[in-house]
Amino acid sequence: MVATTDITTADGIVRGRRGRRVLRWRSIPYAAPPVGDLRFRAPQPVQPWTGVRDATDFGFAAMQHRRGALIGPRRSQPTAEDCLTLNVTAPITPSSAPRPVLVFIHGGGYVLGTSALGLYSGARLALRGDVIVVSLNYRLGAFGYVDFSEFSTAERPFESNLGLRDQVAALGWVQRNIAAFGGDPGNVTIFGESAGAHAVVSLLATPAAAGLFHRGIAQSAPADWAMTAEEARDFARRCLDNLGVAREDAATALTTLGANDIRKAVDRAVGQVLWEQPGSFPAAPVVDGDYLPQAPVDACADGSAHPVPLIIGTNRDEGTLFQRFDRTLPTTAAQLHTALSRCGGEDLEKRVVAAYPGFPGRRAAVRMGGDFVFWRPTIALLEGHSKHASCYAYRYDFAPRAVQLAGFGATHALDLIPVFGGVDTAVGRAMTAAGGQRGFRAVQNEFQENWLAFARTGKPLDSWPEYSVERRSTRIIDHPARVEVDPERAKRLAWEGVRVPALG
Repeated sequence: MVATTDITTADGIVRGRRGRRVLRWRSIPYAAPPVGDLRFRAPQPVQPWTGVRDATDFGFAAMQHRRGALIGPRRSQPTAEDCLTLNVTAPITPSSAPRPVLVFIHGGGYVLGTSALGLYSGARLALRGDVIVVSLNYRLGAFGYVDFSEFSTAERPFESNLGLRDQVAALGWVQRNIAAFGGDPGNVTIFGESAGAHAVVSLLATPAAAGLFHRGIAQSAPADWAMTAEEARDFARRCLDNLGVAREDAATALTTLGANDIRKAVDRAVGQVLWEQPGSFPAAPVVDGDYLPQAPVDACADGSAHPVPLIIGTNRDEGTLFQRFDRTLPTTAAQLHTALSRCGGEDLEKRVVAAYPGFPGRRAAVRMGGDFVFWRPTIALLEGHSKHASCYAYRYDFAPRAVQLAGFGATHALDLIPVFGGVDTAVGRAMTAAGGQRGFRAVQNEFQENWLAFARTGKPLDSWPEYSVERRSTRIIDHPARVEVDPERAKRLAWEGVRVPALG
């Protein structure tokens, strides 16, 4: 018999699981299913229900290739358009005061991923910090990050920035409901990794998100991803061409075609752009002048972003994972030549290449590719936001011996394991089988103590100084951890003024 626990939300009663140390509610709807006439529309309110809604198991992940929704060895979560749900994890012990709330936004390049991944449950983080952890799904790829609004009709409108709107809707749910779970709606920290980190910085620049969160943590954000309205329109047309749909038939086709057919056509279009135009990324929020008035880097620079405290940083070896498994990053000399040529021409390319001794060798190229997509725009965002709000910069350098021997180093997404307390899980033990367990545990303490202090107070521990453009103090998360002033200064100067290339 599964022990359960019921909570009354604004929409109805939800039944979760009562574990030995935590309470869990899974796949609670925060918006109406975006199906039928609601496909490609902004999220709509949940229809309240009577009786008790079961929230003991996960429902659907967002539409994506099944490999993106892997939640175990050879096991994928089912996918569907009906995916606008979130999960809540809370300590089982009562609290005398409302608990801080951490809301996690998963990564996956805005085309894959799921909040049902075991690592994201947040149980260890919730227990260690006496906090509430929320994780959410949002529409991906074709259904969340392609702007088909050009093909709207009076009878069948389409809207832009659907994935971003979903995230705002989920944060609205938190404001209305988290107190019933023991959380403090006045103390909400959003955090995310990769595309989820980009979502964090996008929410900084989204007027509709005002007041819905109070601080942010962005882990490995490709911070200057943003489509202009023209780029988004051209990409949507490419997607229609892949579908074999004429412009005049677009509204009907997009409403009636099978979800998987649309998903496949858009995935092909994304792959085409990544192959043809390295360094660009077409599945991203659109600067539409309305819902997202400015790109996040620009909004942070001119002070129009929400002035909330921010932790932001990258991993030292971001590019190694992509070089081995995923070609979405430019990590070869040829790809980087194409990308840098489109950013600013020969002089810029010479300047950047000079900062990477060993280029065009593989190791230098992989490091340059990771810096280009993640570190370069993170510095640009820090330079802007630190003038208007408290900012704290980090670089994650630690990798267990087995990870080093495999050639990955402190690669993309490795930080998720210590952040969520996974060092003593099966995956963490496998990574430390050849050594480094003590160091990995120390890194886990470093991450969690700082993340939780920030969630409680808006500041990490005293050992981590605030970032300023004068000193550029950066916490190096390693074993042991340390602070460096303006690390990799020559590389920072080489990248100065470079922006992600526009789509051709």
